[in-house]
Amino acid sequence: MTLAYVALGSNLGNPKRQVLDAMDALAKLSATRLLQRSHLYCTPPWGLLEQPPFVNAAVELDTALSPHALLDALLAIEQQAGRVRTERNGPRTLDLDVLHIDGVQLDDERLTLPHPRMAERAFVLLPLNDVAPALWLPGQGVVAELLGRLDLAGCERLLAP
Repeated sequence: MTLAYVALGSNLGNPKRQVLDAMDALAKLSATRLLQRSHLYCTPPWGLLEQPPFVNAAVELDTALSPHALLDALLAIEQQAGRVRTERNGPRTLDLDVLHIDGVQLDDERLTLPHPRMAERAFVLLPLNDVAPALWLPGQGVVAELLGRLDLAGCERLLAP
């Protein structure tokens, strides 16, 4: 089993419910245990700014799934939630991203680990800091230190997991 970290986000439909339901779906994945859930956070949109705010969270998993099998499981959960990919950084019912898997560095056509842009994104680091503040991300740094460098304007903690 290996520790893996996943980001969750939604800004369409009922975003809180989408994220909480996705956490429940992650807890039911085969060969996987959900170890920790972050708080839920309301965060401003990133990239395409003319859209509703997001609800974001992160989880820590202990999994025997390979990186690509975990990615496939996340994509299936997104699809079950009604995710339609229309525009990059646009509104979505559910977005699940593999952020980091302990001991894995990967860069192929489907997946890059650790996630290459998470150090720039408060909506990722804020919830990840709840579950793994001391996590060292190869080539980027320690989660809590990276978070300390970001502007958290517009970010608000909503509720406990």
